[in-house]
Amino acid sequence: MGEQKRLESLDILRGLDLFLLVFFQPVFKGLARELKLPILDPVVEQFSHVHWEGFATWDIIMPLFMFMAGVSMPFSLKKYTAPAQPKGKVYLRIFKRFVLLFLLGMVVQGNILSLDPDRIYLYSNTLQAIASGYIITALIYLWGGARGVVIGLVALFIIYWLPMSIVGDFTPDGNFAERVDRIVLGRFRDGVAVQGDGSWSFSPHYRYTWVWSSLNFAVTVMLGFITGHTMQKYSSDGKRVVKTLAAAGALLILAGVLLSFQMPIIKKIWSSSMTLFSEGICVLLMAFFYYIVDYKGWKSGLEWLKIYGMNSIAAYIMGQVVNFRCVADSVTHGLQQFMGDYYDVWLTFANYLILFFILRIMYKAKIFLKV
Repeated sequence: MGEQKRLESLDILRGLDLFLLVFFQPVFKGLARELKLPILDPVVEQFSHVHWEGFATWDIIMPLFMFMAGVSMPFSLKKYTAPAQPKGKVYLRIFKRFVLLFLLGMVVQGNILSLDPDRIYLYSNTLQAIASGYIITALIYLWGGARGVVIGLVALFIIYWLPMSIVGDFTPDGNFAERVDRIVLGRFRDGVAVQGDGSWSFSPHYRYTWVWSSLNFAVTVMLGFITGHTMQKYSSDGKRVVKTLAAAGALLILAGVLLSFQMPIIKKIWSSSMTLFSEGICVLLMAFFYYIVDYKGWKSGLEWLKIYGMNSIAAYIMGQVVNFRCVADSVTHGLQQFMGDYYDVWLTFANYLILFFILRIMYKAKIFLKV
């Protein structure tokens, strides 16, 4: 594979991640809810987040999205870090991408579109986690190259791990990351309820942490960066790429399992063991898709996933923000009398089917949302 050739495996794997997020999971869970078949319960559990400790299939979606953002960075940054490029423009582009991703994250989950100050949350979304990981990784790469990214990864991993291990515990209320979020974000933390008199309180049910977890968000993106750098460096030797990634993925999973005896696997606080374990899975998935798509050229039946993968930001934002159910309901409401409770399943399916066709039109027209 030539160094300049686009990584189709990355587009397809990213497409699978987004397809699961903005089509399969909501439709499947809605259908399973109406079918009420006990045999489906274990499968439904795998498509739901773990409450606290542990890891389910659905918990890989966000780490994989962030990991792939890192994988693409060595390829995208290469053209902006050439000697002829003014450094000021490079830093401006990186900062612009960070700001746009962060603001889009507020649009998706920060309730910025509500135009209600009492419902504005500053830091509560996957796009913002990607933004944080991206700017840290990009700046370290510009200052220290690929070796600097490796050193930065180790440093950030230790900085996150140390106070998490020494201060507090790993319970929802007692962990260090929870304390940092409450102090830094305060009133503007997701889940905060504001009363009519202006007083507010933290939700006892919202347990995701973002500020301190940003350190491991960066580690996640950096591991993706190193993966992409490896694929770029050995692009002429596909077999070596596959073997290297497969070995690295297995070692990361093993390291995550071993570390879990000291620090449990907890996605909501992006614990160190969860970071290693999830990234091990991500690297193995990347190795597998690279092998079958880019190395072997077996992509028949998979290329449709590019519709999602090459417009992942657009797919994510529209899937989370825009409601196409009302469109489907306005033209198919007559079916409700025949479908009963399954009509809601149909609306969910139609919602994401409309999104798919919009993305397909964009793909055919070569319209890609790039931040």
